[in-house]
Amino acid sequence: MRAGLRGNYREGTVARRAAQTQHTRPATVMPAIVVALLLLGWSCGASAATLDGAALSALWGLPFAGMLLSIAIGPLVAPTFWHHHFGKIAGGWALVFLLPFALTFGAGIAFGSLMHAVFEEYIPFIVLLAALYTVAGGICVRGNLHGTPRLNTAILALGTVLASIMGTTGAAMLLIRPLLRANDNRKHVVHIVVFFIFLVANAGGSLSPLGDPPLFLGFLQGVDFFWTTRHLALPMLFVCVVLLLGFYALDTYYFQRREESRPREADPTPDSSSFGIDGKRNFVLLAAIIALVLMSGLWKPGVSFDVFGTHVALQNAVRDVALLAVTLISLAITPRAARAGNDFNWAPIEEVAKLFAGIFITIAPVITILRAGEAGAFAGLVHLVNQPSGQPHDAMYFWATGLLSSVLDNAPTYLVFFNLAGGDANTLMTTGATTLAAISAGAVFMGANSYIGNAPNFMVKAIAESRGVRMPGFFAYLGWSGAVLLPLFLVTGWLFF
Repeated sequence: MRAGLRGNYREGTVARRAAQTQHTRPATVMPAIVVALLLLGWSCGASAATLDGAALSALWGLPFAGMLLSIAIGPLVAPTFWHHHFGKIAGGWALVFLLPFALTFGAGIAFGSLMHAVFEEYIPFIVLLAALYTVAGGICVRGNLHGTPRLNTAILALGTVLASIMGTTGAAMLLIRPLLRANDNRKHVVHIVVFFIFLVANAGGSLSPLGDPPLFLGFLQGVDFFWTTRHLALPMLFVCVVLLLGFYALDTYYFQRREESRPREADPTPDSSSFGIDGKRNFVLLAAIIALVLMSGLWKPGVSFDVFGTHVALQNAVRDVALLAVTLISLAITPRAARAGNDFNWAPIEEVAKLFAGIFITIAPVITILRAGEAGAFAGLVHLVNQPSGQPHDAMYFWATGLLSSVLDNAPTYLVFFNLAGGDANTLMTTGATTLAAISAGAVFMGANSYIGNAPNFMVKAIAESRGVRMPGFFAYLGWSGAVLLPLFLVTGWLFF
C-alpha cells in the first residue's frame, strides 16, 4: 500500500511539474461556477440582500465540512486525481452550497452571499497573497548554504522576526526556497518544513497588523498599530523560543544520529557560485506593499462603491489595484535568473487561490450563524466563552478562537470573536485587554494547527512538494501539530490567559 502511495505521489508530482513548465502566466483561479453565478445574478438584477444567521440551520455548514474533508482526504487516497482536479472539486462544493441556498432563500440572498465572499473577502485576500508571492519569489538567495542545525535554526529565527514586518506570506516565500536548497542533500527534511510553517508562516506574524490578516482586521476595527506588539510580545516570545529550541534539538538528532549527508559531489546544488542576492529591486516593492496595506487602514475618505450590492471602500479598491500594479511591476523588472533560481512557478498560488475560493464561499453560512450569537445554531459556543455572570472567559476565548482558526480561515474567525467580546476597540484595548490578546493569539498561533488554518501553510507545502519533499498529508500534519503545538498552547493559555 505504501509503495502504491509513493508511486501515485511521484506520478502526481511529475504531472504537476510538467504542467508548471507549460504555463508562464497565472491560470484562472476562480472556479467557473462563480463566474456563471455572477452573470446569472447580474442578468436577474439580484441585489445583495442579507440573511439573519438565526434563521440558518447548522446543516448549511455541510458543504464547508465537505470542502474540508476533500482537502484532507483527496491528496491521501487519490493524489493524482486530486492534483489534476482540485479546482473542479472546490467549484463543485461551492455549487452544492449556492444552488440549494438560492432555492431556499431566493436568488438575491444567495447572490449577495456570493458577492460578499468575492469582493469583500476573497479578492483582497488573494490579491495581497499574490503580490507577496510574486515579489518575494523574485528575490533569490544565490549560493549554496549547508543545512546544519545551527543554520536551519538561524533561518527559522530570521523568518520569525521578518514575519511581523513583511507578513507571514512574504517571509515564508522569501526564505522557504533557500531553506529547502540548503537541505536538499539530507534524507530527513519534513520536520524542517513543518517547523517553518509553525514559526514563519504563523506565530512570527503576531507582533503587528502587517504580520497576519486577523491582526490587520483588528487594526481596521480601531485597534492601535502597536497594541499587539505590546500585548502579544511575551506570549509570542515564549511560543517561538520553545519551538526554536525544540527544533534545534530535533534537527540535531536527525543530523547526527539518523542520517549521514550525501557526499559533496552528490549535492543537487553544489557550491558553484558565491553567496549573494538576485532581484534586490523587489525589496522596494515589498516596502510598497507594506505602505499600501498601512494606507488602507489609515486613509478613510468615506467613499464607497456599490458592486453588485456589496459596498467596496475607496481605500480598499485603491489598495487592491495598486497591489496588482506592484505584482506586474515585479514581473517586469525582476531578472529572469532570480525567478529561475527560485524555480518560480504559479502552481502554489494557483492551488491556494482555487481552494480558498471554495472555502470563502462555503464558509459564508458558518460565519453568519456564528455572528448570530446566542440566537444562532452555534449558541453553545457563546456560552462556552463566557462565564455564567456574562464576563468573558479569556482562556476559552483563546482556545475557541484558536481551534476554529485551525479549520476556518483565521481572519473571519478573529472578527467573529472580536464582536462576541463586545466589538468596541477602545474597551477591548483597555479593560478587555486580556480578552483581546487571547483572541489575537488564538487566531495567529493556532492557524498553524492545520494546513487550512492560514494560507501560507498551503503555499509552503506546495513549494516543498514541488522540490520533491514528501510532505505529510492532512491528518499526518495534524499529528505533528497535536504532538508539538497543543501541549505548548496548553502551557501558553495557562501562563498568559
